[in-house]
Amino acid sequence: QVQFVESGGGLVHAGGSLRLSCAASGSTFSIYTMVWYRQAPGKQRELVARISSGGTTNYADSVKGRFTISRDNAKNTVYLQMNSLKPEDTAVYYCNKLFGDSWGQGTQVTVSS
Repeated sequence: QVQFVESGGGLVHAGGSLRLSCAASGSTFSIYTMVWYRQAPGKQRELVARISSGGTTNYADSVKGRFTISRDNAKNTVYLQMNSLKPEDTAVYYCNKLFGDSWGQGTQVTVSS
C-alpha cells in the first residue's frame, strides 16, 4: 500500500509563499494521478490541485494563478508551490493518489492577515 508523507507547512503572513512536498513510498508512483487536498476547520476536505501521470494539471478556482502543482517521479515526490497566500488558504493540506483511501498526517498551513 502506498503511503504519503507531507511536509513544508508553516505560518506565513498574507501574501507570502510556501512550498509543500509529498513523498510517496512504492515503485508505482509515476503511474498515479496525484492530488493535493485541504481541510479547513469545520469544513469538508476539498481538492486543491491535481497532476496526471503525464503532467496535465488542474486547479480549484480558488487557487488558480496562485498555486502550482508539480511532480518529480525520480524522487517519488509531488510539490505544491503556493504564492500570494490568503487567510482563507489556512487548512491542513494532504496529498493522495486520485481515489486513494490511505491518508497521511497532512501538513498545517496557517496564513495570518
